[in-house]
Amino acid sequence: MKIVVLDGYTLNPGDLSWASLESLGECRVYDRTSDSDVVARSAGTPILLTNKTVISGSILQQLPDCRYIGVLATGYNVVDLKSAEDRGITVTNAPAYSTASVVQMVFAHMLNLMNAVALHAESVRSGAWSTSIDFAYQLTPQTELSGKTLGIIGFGRIGRAVCAAAKAFGMKVVAHGRSVDVIRFGADEAMSVDEVFSAADVLTLHCPLTPETASLVNARRLALMKPTAFVINTSRGPVVDEAALADALNSGRLAGAGLDVLSTEPPAADNPLLAAKNCHITPHMAWATREARQRLMNIVAGNVRAFLAGKPENVVKPV
Repeated sequence: MKIVVLDGYTLNPGDLSWASLESLGECRVYDRTSDSDVVARSAGTPILLTNKTVISGSILQQLPDCRYIGVLATGYNVVDLKSAEDRGITVTNAPAYSTASVVQMVFAHMLNLMNAVALHAESVRSGAWSTSIDFAYQLTPQTELSGKTLGIIGFGRIGRAVCAAAKAFGMKVVAHGRSVDVIRFGADEAMSVDEVFSAADVLTLHCPLTPETASLVNARRLALMKPTAFVINTSRGPVVDEAALADALNSGRLAGAGLDVLSTEPPAADNPLLAAKNCHITPHMAWATREARQRLMNIVAGNVRAFLAGKPENVVKPV
């Protein structure tokens, strides 16, 4: 059985093994695939694996041998699910592999905003402490998480895990979940989206990107927030109206932001958030600890194995 991985580099830049997939068939791994090369590299292949390489309906029309598409991620918007279903192609994703890693990044951003560890460490390295007349100094206000209110939008696996970690820091958690009893899963209070924005000292986003959540963080809702509050986004970039967020940061109506995702990745050089005041951006890496990528590799291989056995797992379908 022929297997082609169209863009394997982000999953495995060289520190993991493809052996679990190679044991299932003739496996060809490409680090990256341009749009113009997708059809040529996929031709005659029944099993395709993709992370961010788009497999559109027009591409599928040119791939009559395709029977299975495995997405090397949880999000699957890169595949035209309706076209795949019409052609009898099974599509799977990889859920829940990165929860612990994403939670860790949420708190890395949160603690950076509260304590500015890197800024102070660089200050010491530059000699500022050695020449200080005092035994201690602070370049930014130092703030405790304990007693602060964490607002969570989206209360799936990751939102719930963030909630549990926040409780360990002594935070109060208010949350909005689309179809879940957030109090049952650990939140202190259930609120509407607008109420969460108003109450939060730190707002963290864990909702999927849908037509309803696109630009969920917008100028109107940012105006509801405390000027001392922070926004953290590790979900999807388009959930945030980037111009509105940049304006709120630059005008002092919001204290800071920690972002791991942007609307376009890599971002354009003129993205307003790249130069926004107290905006700290990491390059979509919350999911990418070695441990999480190994779990992802295991799930991906398991999905292919289950498909070959006639019992597909983690199948996704058009809504």
